[in-house]
Amino acid sequence: MNLIQQLEQEEAARVLGDKELPEFSAGDTLSVNVWIREGERQRVQRFDGVCIARSGGGLNENFTVRKISFGEGVERVWPIHSPLIESIKVVRKGKVRRAKLYYLRDRRGKSARIAERTTGRGIEARPPKGRKPKPEAASEEG
Repeated sequence: MNLIQQLEQEEAARVLGDKELPEFSAGDTLSVNVWIREGERQRVQRFDGVCIARSGGGLNENFTVRKISFGEGVERVWPIHSPLIESIKVVRKGKVRRAKLYYLRDRRGKSARIAERTTGRGIEARPPKGRKPKPEAASEEG
């Protein structure tokens, strides 16, 4: 490992601290809690939307989240290791075949929906669908 990679790892660990960074990719619906400063006050504001892109690498990695607010599309870009981000939560995984979902900017309504991914990377194993196992018959004593 060269010196630059070592410095990037140390800086990422310092910025993240004890925060947990979930595994997510383009197409996933995220809930990002961001610190907002209004005058002297600071508060946390939630930004819910679809991750349409991840770019860069290491300390310079960014992600873009898009949502529709009052009929208007809003996109925000944050560095992954930003101190302004309090937490990131993956609400649902999206089934997409692209790394950049910029085509969603031109879509409205049903055509802008993304199917949910239920298997694969980053998804916990669920019990198979179907019949429920029969409960053990209790022995009757009499």
